[in-house]
Amino acid sequence: MKAIDPTETDKPWDVIVIGAGPAGCTTAALLAEKGRRVLVLEKEKFPRYHIGESMMPFCWYTLNRLGLAEKMDEIGFTQKLSVQFVATDGMVSRPFYFFQHYDHPSATTWQVERMVFDQMLMDKARGNGAVVLEETKVLDTIRDESDGRIVGVRSESRDGRQDTWFAPVTVDATGRDALMVSKNRWRSRDPMLNKVAIWTYYEDAVRDPGLDAGSTTVAYLPGKGWFWYIPMRDNRVSVGVVAERDYLFRDTRDPAEIMAREIHENKWIESHLAPARQVGEYWVTGEYSYRSKYCADDGAVLVGDAFGFLDPVFSSGVFLALKSGELAADAIDEALTAGDVSAGRFQHYGEQVCLGMERMRKIVYAFYNENFSFGKLVKAHPELRPKLTDLLIGNVYGMEFDDLFAAIEEICALPADLDYGMKIPERGAVAAA
Repeated sequence: MKAIDPTETDKPWDVIVIGAGPAGCTTAALLAEKGRRVLVLEKEKFPRYHIGESMMPFCWYTLNRLGLAEKMDEIGFTQKLSVQFVATDGMVSRPFYFFQHYDHPSATTWQVERMVFDQMLMDKARGNGAVVLEETKVLDTIRDESDGRIVGVRSESRDGRQDTWFAPVTVDATGRDALMVSKNRWRSRDPMLNKVAIWTYYEDAVRDPGLDAGSTTVAYLPGKGWFWYIPMRDNRVSVGVVAERDYLFRDTRDPAEIMAREIHENKWIESHLAPARQVGEYWVTGEYSYRSKYCADDGAVLVGDAFGFLDPVFSSGVFLALKSGELAADAIDEALTAGDVSAGRFQHYGEQVCLGMERMRKIVYAFYNENFSFGKLVKAHPELRPKLTDLLIGNVYGMEFDDLFAAIEEICALPADLDYGMKIPERGAVAAA
């Protein structure tokens, strides 16, 4: 499809997407493929650095729909065949090999450099016909004065030029900046998952042999903190530590000192990093888990991290970004065809995204409980190992998990579903606030 000239202002946009990360570009690419006129406004210049490097296997399905699954292998990203868990004493669990669970191309997934992965998605959106303007920051949404509908956005380019853009639907894909959540005070934090992460990169680190060479390793710390260990291309490994703020910052706030201290708390991490050298900077972020009070507004839909984010222990971030972008694209196309872009058209979309998030959230809560371990669960209920693996690979929509959650509750308490995220605001309530 021929790309649209953004100067063709006499032809209105169908959809404005704010943000060109995985959620935004998935939404844009699929809507442009359907023939919709899509404008993407991205504040940064790509390629740019981003964390979130480990793919869940079920990312394959959205990537395949985008026509990008084969390209992932062509690029040569590190192949990921399993996830494994390591105790503080260095004892490694039996890995969850995806190919042992099911025979499908998605059983092989990837560890990606997000600079490359996100650029690939942006190129796909452009190739499908979407217009992407980089270094263009959206300042705010525009509401119709009569009924409060969102009808467009105001933006500012790198050179200071301000523009207004109009479309029946605006998609907030602004990631953790969460434009609409921040502007409308819709952010609701998870009561139990307020963690801090510190991460950096190493070269010449040890890689496990054979099938485990590209595996994601989750290595425990005392008190249910943990390390991620993600082997990547070019002799580089991504290593991060996640734990409560008071634990990590108990005697220093220097990320290099904290990382060096915590490496000695897990024998597997210590031995794997013994010959390695740290490269680049240290990164710190906190307050991981949150969700928007609402999934949509009249004329607007939230996707990806702009809608919500779950603790990163099972690498669900990119999966939920891709899936929410796919679900949103279908819902928006149907709404435009129906001529009704009110928030109510998107409530089912929000319910679908929240269903997946809630199922993953339960297993995250279990992970952080002192009484829980995967080994304990599987030993007591070996017949449930396949369903546990389904959760770990992102197969959260294809079956019921009541028996699995009942078995987990024999070990530890699980949270009730959150009552936000799938709701829509009362008409005019936001505009009047």
